[in-house]
Amino acid sequence: MSAPAIPTPVPAPLAPERKRPANLSELFWAFTWLALQGFGGVLAVVQRELVDRRGWITNEEFIEDWAVAQILPGPNVVNLSMMIGDRYFGLRGAVTAVLGMLCIPMLLVISVAVLYAHYAAISQVAGALRGMGAVAAGLVIGAGFRLATALKKHALGLPVCVVISVVTFIAMAILRLPLGWVLPVVGGSACVLTWFKLGSDAARAAHKGPA
Repeated sequence: MSAPAIPTPVPAPLAPERKRPANLSELFWAFTWLALQGFGGVLAVVQRELVDRRGWITNEEFIEDWAVAQILPGPNVVNLSMMIGDRYFGLRGAVTAVLGMLCIPMLLVISVAVLYAHYAAISQVAGALRGMGAVAAGLVIGAGFRLATALKKHALGLPVCVVISVVTFIAMAILRLPLGWVLPVVGGSACVLTWFKLGSDAARAAHKGPA
């Protein structure tokens, strides 16, 4: 009697390859185009360009990178550009991404500043700028709602993340506390909670052992 055939294991499907900038030129023009769109609502533009349109990072990675960029000195989006450039091309990528963020937009800003100095006294110009402020606020709110979907996968769980978000909103929007206090206290507390939660999950998994 012949021995039963041993089933051949089916290999697991390969994970799709992460998208990335093909070269330094693509990185430069991507951040140049991003900067040219950043009229006030830069958070919404960055999220759409890097996550939705280009797919260079996931929504979860964007939240983590943006949080780090916020606590570093300097403009948030410039810090983020250095992080993304360094991730894919090292020091050359960091420098290239920052140049893309600053070179052409700097020339445009200087030109606009010269024009504004001549026409700032015109009431229509002031009214138009106030209107753009409302649009920028809407863009930021919209980006916030899109980023909130990533909290479902957070280690602390959605309810705890919602509580932390509400506390941050109250501290910043209602109590008007300085950002220099809110980030270390609320952000630091969230980091500590996440640290212990991940450690607890890892210890629990190690205690159970392989199934």
